[in-house]
Amino acid sequence: METYRLFIAAELPTNIKAELVDAQAWLRRANLPVSWVAPERMHLTLRFLGATKVALIPKLDRAIRAGLAPYSAMTLQLSGAGAFPNDRRPSIVWVGVGGALTALKGAQAGIEAALSGLGIVPEPKPYHPHLTLGRLRPEADPEQQRRLGDAIRSLPSPAPLEWTVEQVVLFRSDLRHDGPLYTKIVDCRL
Repeated sequence: METYRLFIAAELPTNIKAELVDAQAWLRRANLPVSWVAPERMHLTLRFLGATKVALIPKLDRAIRAGLAPYSAMTLQLSGAGAFPNDRRPSIVWVGVGGALTALKGAQAGIEAALSGLGIVPEPKPYHPHLTLGRLRPEADPEQQRRLGDAIRSLPSPAPLEWTVEQVVLFRSDLRHDGPLYTKIVDCRL
């Protein structure tokens, strides 16, 4: 049975991506082995699904809409920077999200609950909204990891730019040698 690699996310406006690119430029000065996210691939992930049966897409569409039904457009803003698992052992570098977090987390939880009705196992970790800037490559040594943590801590806070999330998208992700290609499968308006 055919599968697609899927995720659910909100797109970002150009000015937000530009601010994220500025943050990347600051961090790039440390010249570390980080795979940086290209601006056209930047988004706010609500749920990564991974390999999913294509036949399930109509049900996913209905589940996402049901999960989002109680919510309207929400205004978010950029808020600080950090890393997963933390800035002492950074693996993923991100900029945080502030603003209407109660609504955002509620919408994400609504989607999560609707997906569980399709037999999709809920995420084990709490949702932490963030915008990924880059990922430390596997060949990085402990010294490079430490230097990346130092660079993250010295990164100036991003401008508290706001944007409004008016739709959530189910994306297909095709992995390629030059980075993933994202294709919209379903648009769900808030």
